[in-house]
Amino acid sequence: MSPLLSPDRETAAMIDHVERLHLVVIGNGMAGCRAVEELLARDARRYRVTIFGAERHVNYNRIMLSPVLAGEKSFDDIVINDADWYRANDIALIAGDPVTAIDRASRTVMSRGGRVVHYDKLLIATGSDPFIIPVPGAALPGVVGFRDMSDVDAMLAAAERGGDAVVIGGGLLGLEAAHGLSLRGMKVTVLHLMPTLMERQLDEAAGWLLKSALEARGQTILTGADTAEIIGADAVEGVRLKDGRVIPAQLVVMAAGIRPNTALAREAGLAVDRGIKVDDHLVTSDPDVLAVGECVEHDGQVYGLVAPLWEMCRALADGLVGQPSGYRGSVTSTKLKVSGIDVFSAGDFAGGDGAEDIVLRDASRGVYKRVVVRDDRLVGAVLYGDTADGAWYFDLLRKQEDIAGLRDVLIFGQAFAQGGGQADPRAAVAALPDDTEICGCNGVSKGQVIACIGNGAASLDAVRAGCKASASCGSCTTLVGQLLDLTLGEAVEAGPKTMCKCTSFGHDDVRREIVAQEMRSIPEVMHKLHWSTPDGCSSCRPALNYYLLCALPGDYRDDQQSRFVNERMHANIQKDGTYSVVPRMWGGITTPGELRAIADVVEKYNAPMVKVTGGQRLDIFGIRKEDLPAVWADLNAAGMVSGHAYGKALRTVKTCVGAEWCRFGTQDSTGLGVKLERGFWGSWMPHKFKMAVSGCPRNCAEATIKDFGVICVDSGYELHVGGNGGIHIRATDLLVKVATETEAIHYAAAFVQLYREEARYLERTAPWIERVGLAHVKDRIVEDAAGRDALAARFWHAQTFSQDDPWAERAVGKAREQHAHMAAFNPIRVEEIA
Repeated sequence: MSPLLSPDRETAAMIDHVERLHLVVIGNGMAGCRAVEELLARDARRYRVTIFGAERHVNYNRIMLSPVLAGEKSFDDIVINDADWYRANDIALIAGDPVTAIDRASRTVMSRGGRVVHYDKLLIATGSDPFIIPVPGAALPGVVGFRDMSDVDAMLAAAERGGDAVVIGGGLLGLEAAHGLSLRGMKVTVLHLMPTLMERQLDEAAGWLLKSALEARGQTILTGADTAEIIGADAVEGVRLKDGRVIPAQLVVMAAGIRPNTALAREAGLAVDRGIKVDDHLVTSDPDVLAVGECVEHDGQVYGLVAPLWEMCRALADGLVGQPSGYRGSVTSTKLKVSGIDVFSAGDFAGGDGAEDIVLRDASRGVYKRVVVRDDRLVGAVLYGDTADGAWYFDLLRKQEDIAGLRDVLIFGQAFAQGGGQADPRAAVAALPDDTEICGCNGVSKGQVIACIGNGAASLDAVRAGCKASASCGSCTTLVGQLLDLTLGEAVEAGPKTMCKCTSFGHDDVRREIVAQEMRSIPEVMHKLHWSTPDGCSSCRPALNYYLLCALPGDYRDDQQSRFVNERMHANIQKDGTYSVVPRMWGGITTPGELRAIADVVEKYNAPMVKVTGGQRLDIFGIRKEDLPAVWADLNAAGMVSGHAYGKALRTVKTCVGAEWCRFGTQDSTGLGVKLERGFWGSWMPHKFKMAVSGCPRNCAEATIKDFGVICVDSGYELHVGGNGGIHIRATDLLVKVATETEAIHYAAAFVQLYREEARYLERTAPWIERVGLAHVKDRIVEDAAGRDALAARFWHAQTFSQDDPWAERAVGKAREQHAHMAAFNPIRVEEIA
């Protein structure tokens, strides 16, 4: 007996459970679970539901596997329905035990583990399988598809080992796989059979632009490439093309297309052609068996996009509860972000008889737009680089509206066309019909977003939680924000800024509780503060790691798995998958010995470029991942340590030559800069931190756009704080003027420690000071002498545990034996945070 129910209520619940019809769903993916969601929204008590899933996971968003591979999201970030959803809706989830047979006569299904479950209605949502091209070597270890988390795990494991990867297929999945593997450090070649990338979505011009952009990011794109075989003895070693070329590879990703997964339905005797054949109610040839998603064929069409799936799920749920319904097929559009590049296509962009092309090219912005018009109707559109008008074009196409009056301004977009020649984005969004799709990932229309806002969602996060618009890839975030503004105006809530979706605590609250409760580890923080996900995510783990490191110097053990990839690798990953290495040069000063060591490293490891940085150092580009330990060892042997160019830490102390050489110099700016850098290097911060010392008010070292800057004057030193360069330049605020170097260093230590203790993770000094106010900083550092001394003392105490060169630690004195020691060099998994 349940302790939560009285005997009478439990009996009633048991009777209700027995009397309800039993819906069994084969497939725990996006289509199957969305169909159940739609059913629950219509009648939550009509069916009891059992879901079989082949994977040992809850329902997650497969569209977002690419960001997981790229390190932009963790698995927890892409979960659609967590375990609580199944429990709250009384859904039995049988994960990791796929159905292997359907007995339609007895209306039962059997699983691989031997379970036999009876159904009243059966829903098949088995999705699709990757098409593995039938070439010799396709079964070799190292050949994977790109359809689920196990494929991502296999690619991440290969990326940890490094080397070459070949992706077969230049469609969306193939390009996303190539992008993610490149970011993970692999050298990637994409092989595409057709002459144009993504030829089903893009015309030749847009495909060329996309190819050029990806090649500029370091990928090799081979179009018209026909694979003959995958070569290798016990594992993949390369791919041979039919023209004889051989591309080396330790990983081959098959992304050449998908095929509906119809095997189970076919074996059960259901009507199957290209997919499982269904009628307008998504019913198969057996009236008790339904099918939905990529596995079905409706009116001769098979769909591989999410929008038709959502339309199917709505029609299916209507039918299950007896509401008038019918699926009439889908007019599809594709709005995608391919490796960070926006593309959109809809309809027939091939043109044909009687069609006219209207084209806009803006080479400087990387924008290409083409609309195809026939008989004053829009029949196709391709957008590259700027897809903001995709929803409007699709609505015109879908409704076949007469565009004769818009003909001259159609290519300039909705805001221009409906604003009377004046671009007005708010008016354009207001004019969108309620059935316009806003969020393609989750199938949410404008009307549904407006309804969600009307039901009390007054912030972006609230909308995401309420109707899921903008909760996946984020490409519709601007539209959702505009709808919030139009609906609520000034009543839009920014909402409390939490660390992430794992917790209701903000950064300041977490820092306070870590100290107050004397918490000493990330798991302890998550447990005591009731994190919603047991392992956190890629947003909160690095922040917690820093907060604990700051609060417990010497006691807390740095969690490398909770650091961003550059900090874990102690080098900066570049767009081609190689790394750049920046040795520290104290105050910008170097020696012949250091220069010789750098030159030797460049020649020894074939580095293609050495660049003088803005911080007066030398940056060595093009170092391969497997060569990093040896490079570090060689630089260490010359007395050089990491410049932390990759870290949330002190980067550089830029100096001018000062009074020692310059006739305008007032103080020894170079000497002070060296002392600051030697004292402050290795200190972990909320964000990157830059210093500079200028020898006179002419400010050659640009000290007034640094986090901490010193301007030397005749009477001493002016100390400036809170500056930065970059996109939004901020000049420093004057903190105080002091007379001696010792005072300057003391104030610097106090300022850095106050910033370390009070700023939120990933908050630079400029926004921190703007948030807390310069008066607060001056009160703590200038006015309160005892407090200043205490802050400086805590900083120097922490530094005794911080100034260990990570290069020396990783090189371990044996890095010249590169390949034998790569396991010691890279002991951590890189899929969690990048």
